[in-house]
Amino acid sequence: MSPVIRSTHAGTPGFAGTVRNVSRIAAVATALPSHAYPQQAITDLLAPIVAHDPRKQALMRRMHASSRVATRHLVLPLEEYRDALTFGQTNDRFVEEGTRLAESAVRRALAEAGVRPDEVDLIVFTSVTGLSAPSVDALLVPRLGMREDVKRMPMFGLGCVAGASGIARVHDYLEGHPEDVALLVSVELCSLTVQKDDDSVDNLVASGLFGDGAAAVVLVGAARAAGVHGPDVVATRSRLYPGSGSVIGFRPSETGFRVILTAGVVDVIDANFAADATAFLTDHGLGVPDVATWIAHPGGPKVLDAFQRGLDLPAGALDRSWASMAAVGNLSSSSVLHVLADELRAPHDDHQMGLLFALGPGVSAELVLLRWPEAAEALAAA
Repeated sequence: MSPVIRSTHAGTPGFAGTVRNVSRIAAVATALPSHAYPQQAITDLLAPIVAHDPRKQALMRRMHASSRVATRHLVLPLEEYRDALTFGQTNDRFVEEGTRLAESAVRRALAEAGVRPDEVDLIVFTSVTGLSAPSVDALLVPRLGMREDVKRMPMFGLGCVAGASGIARVHDYLEGHPEDVALLVSVELCSLTVQKDDDSVDNLVASGLFGDGAAAVVLVGAARAAGVHGPDVVATRSRLYPGSGSVIGFRPSETGFRVILTAGVVDVIDANFAADATAFLTDHGLGVPDVATWIAHPGGPKVLDAFQRGLDLPAGALDRSWASMAAVGNLSSSSVLHVLADELRAPHDDHQMGLLFALGPGVSAELVLLRWPEAAEALAAA
């Protein structure tokens, strides 16, 4: 067994050392549906379906054009979105296609991490765009060959924040189980929630912003971290902002989940996020200049601008989030994990600090402090 690796952070300027066990990200893999379309093609098909008033159609086209989204992957062929599907029909597609995408992402993540399916001790599953019982994580266990005694924790309702929250809750588990391997799985099929004949501003915006996708993250406890190249999760923080419950979310209806997406989310960010993020960093002996890597949930152009403005980040700090949003749109809980996957493909300095964060319904925020290990430590034999 490998010795426990503790987050001493020697040599990291400004970082307050700690003796708590860290967890380490071993791999992140993503999966996207095979149907990919330019934003304009999606807009052209949806505009007359979502809005019958020519003025609302024109507004929808302007919103889609200003979304900074270039392409999106959809779980169904584009022409099938003309059909009037019931909630039950779209949810059946969620279970079928979502499980398939989840399996693809998990197989790739486990292979990249060098972990067998029967070595996974905990699987956390999150989604806000479909429902099933048994949940998708239970469906994955026999398909992947996981142990029958694997611990499972499905999460619903966290929305866009769940990618960050999932990493944080897995980290909490691994702090107490340093010899374990854990898996986070996110599947979001947002296109199945687009409401026809709904010309509300919420639906007009959402129909041009959200895409479909999945992601899987393999994390290991400190006792298994030797030889793993990914960053350590060294600290997390959760926030729930009172009085903001009506700002963002879903409202179930006979035709599915009707999105709640108001301009108030930017107001919440402006009023709270920078102070919370800087306080979190300060508590760990860090300031904004000490963070080299910013992994932000690409919630939309105004959301990313608010993050950048509030934290006074240098130009280019959120480029990976902008690029992900342009390439695939906002994937709800999967989005920040797609940005993380892109980030892990880049080289990083020893002890480099990163902050991963997202917002979701509540309004809630989750912050995850990351630290890249020394190259010699990551290359050590397990």
